[in-house]
Amino acid sequence: MQILVIMDPLIPVPPRHYGGIERVVADLVAGLGRRGHDVTLWAAPGSAAPTAKVEPFGREQEWTRWSNLRNVLTLSMRSSLRGHRFDVVHNFGRLAYLMPLFRRNVAKVQTYMRRVNPENMRRVSTARARRLHYTAVSAAIRDTGSPGGGEWSVIYNCAAPARYTFRGDVDPRSAPLVFLGRLERCKGPHTAIEVARRLNRRLIIAGNISQLADEREFFDKEVAPKIDGNLVTYVGPVDDGQKDALLGGAAAMLLPIEWEEPFPVVLPEALLCGTPVLAFRRGGVPEGIADGRTGYVCDTIDEMCAAVNRLHLIDRAGCRAEAERRFADEVIVGEYESLYRRALSA
Repeated sequence: MQILVIMDPLIPVPPRHYGGIERVVADLVAGLGRRGHDVTLWAAPGSAAPTAKVEPFGREQEWTRWSNLRNVLTLSMRSSLRGHRFDVVHNFGRLAYLMPLFRRNVAKVQTYMRRVNPENMRRVSTARARRLHYTAVSAAIRDTGSPGGGEWSVIYNCAAPARYTFRGDVDPRSAPLVFLGRLERCKGPHTAIEVARRLNRRLIIAGNISQLADEREFFDKEVAPKIDGNLVTYVGPVDDGQKDALLGGAAAMLLPIEWEEPFPVVLPEALLCGTPVLAFRRGGVPEGIADGRTGYVCDTIDEMCAAVNRLHLIDRAGCRAEAERRFADEVIVGEYESLYRRALSA
């Protein structure tokens, strides 16, 4: 198939450090290329895909009303001129990128890795878009958009087993806990610290510090003062190799989220290392955890503390096996490939 994949140009594909969606797009493009498809990627400057043709657009780290409009216009011109070249157009970016192709007889897939406004689906229906299929990275996200109409599928985020080393020799009672993600209130780093302090367990925090004023204030007031380099350590952003070592050496990864998290890529990444995931029951996160087998789903800090004390009951080999079965890159690439074929034959 001739496949076009589109990604918002905020950061390159694959990401240098943080970037869940960009990592999934990179793995998808690579997997489709390995399967013999002719793939073109429209993404941020600096993007690279050995098995695809990369055509950059936009400006890295620019995300304003004007830049978004400029990106839409740029892709509109490209689509008008070259949209006929592709059998399938798969968009991970703004739905507006597909507008020039709404009425064209080309299979279109729009993937959502965030909460969806169903009003957008109603507008698309009014515009009589043809051959457009929506996917969501969890049932929780699908359920926010499907009331607006359209055909929907759930395809979870993936991770590459070859990139993560299974560690079955980690002591669940003495190894550190890990928090990995943007250091914003909704991600819950302050709660992870509270769990570590209550249990007197080491916690390693990794991730980007947000430059948004309110989130930077949150970090400065509620996270930074509790980082002592002993019980709680902050190691900054991590690349793939550092992430593999960090997750693999952890007793568990904590996801004490305070928002409807769609489906974090770090979840299958941790499981591939054999590391259980302890998370609050929000968004699509519980869909990725087999409660009691690959981690624990919690509702309170007390429950998460109790779950840490039950980590010895989790089989780390089972975590790896479950992640390979459900979230391996080849599994998810296969699900998207099957969707493309259904869309082409519809």
